[in-house]
Amino acid sequence: MKAVTYRSFGAAADVLQLVDLPDPVAGPGEVLVRVRATGINPSDVKLRGGARPGAVMQFPTVVPHSDGAGVIEAVGAGVDPARIGERVWIWNGQWQRAFGTGAEYVALPSEQAVFLPDTTGFAEGACFGIPAMTAWYALYRDGPIDGQSVLVTGGAGTVGRYACQMAALGGARVITTVSSDAKAAHSGASEWVNYRTQNVTEAVMDMTAGAGVDRIVEVDFAANQRASLALIRPGGTIASYASASRMQPELDFYGFMFKDIRLHMLIVYQLSGAVRRAGEAQLTQWLQKNALSHAVVPAGGLSDVAAGHEMVEAGQKLGTVVLEV
Repeated sequence: MKAVTYRSFGAAADVLQLVDLPDPVAGPGEVLVRVRATGINPSDVKLRGGARPGAVMQFPTVVPHSDGAGVIEAVGAGVDPARIGERVWIWNGQWQRAFGTGAEYVALPSEQAVFLPDTTGFAEGACFGIPAMTAWYALYRDGPIDGQSVLVTGGAGTVGRYACQMAALGGARVITTVSSDAKAAHSGASEWVNYRTQNVTEAVMDMTAGAGVDRIVEVDFAANQRASLALIRPGGTIASYASASRMQPELDFYGFMFKDIRLHMLIVYQLSGAVRRAGEAQLTQWLQKNALSHAVVPAGGLSDVAAGHEMVEAGQKLGTVVLEV
C-alpha cells in the first residue's frame, strides 16, 4: 500500500515521505479500513515537528494522522463479519500507535472505527475524531445545556465552528468571538463579537444584560483568562482545549474559587469508553438528520501531504485540511 511516513522529527517537506508498505492485517478485535480520506489536525503537525515538550520518536517509523474515514474491508477474530463493507470514521488512529490514517489502509481496534451514515461524505467524516468530538465533549460532559448561554471563543476554528452548531442544537444561546465579519459568517453563530475591534468583556456583558454566560468553550485559556473570569457566571464551567499563547499560565485561583467555577482542561484522546460512546451516538443522530455542516479544506492526495501540513501550520485556512486517499 501507499503510505505517508516519517522517521524523525522535522519540517514537513524534509521528513514526510510517500512510500510503499506491506498491507496491514486486522488482528483479534480489529478491523481493516480502506482509508478514503485522512484529516490533518494541529496535533498531527506538532507531533511530526517534535513540538511537544520532551518529545522523542516513540516508533522508528510513523504513519501520521489520527482522523480519517473509509470502508471496512476485513475483520479480525472476535469482530462481527457483518461490519465488512461498513462506512466508518476513525478516531485516535495514531494516538500511541505507530500507524495512523495517512495511508491506503489502517488496521485498528474495532471500536475506533465508528459507523458513518450515508448522509455524510468521507472527507467530512475525517473531521470528526478530534474537532467534532472535542466540541461535543467541551459542551456536553456535564449533561444537557438546554437554556444555557454559551460563549465559544474562536468560533471560526475547527473546534469552535462545530461547538457553535452543537450548542445551538442543544438548545443553548450561542455567542462567539471572531476576528472578522468573514469569520463570523463562517462560524454560523447568530451572535458574535469581533475581538480585534471590540472589548469582549464589555460586549458580552452588554449582550447578556450583565448576567454573563453559563459555559465557555475556550480556545486559548491563558490569553482569555481575565475575560473568561469576568464573563462566567457563578457555578459556571470553562472547558478549555488549548492554551497556545502560554502553555503554563498563572492561574487566578481565588478569582475562580470565589465564583465556584469548574475548570475542565480537556483532551479528546482520553475520553472514557462510556463518554465516547455517548458522543458518538449524538454525532450519529445529528449526521443522520443532516444537522451539522462541515468545513473541509481539500488539500489533494497523499502525495500532497507536506503542503497539507504546511497549510495547517500557516493557520490561515478555515476548516479541517483533508487529503483524499
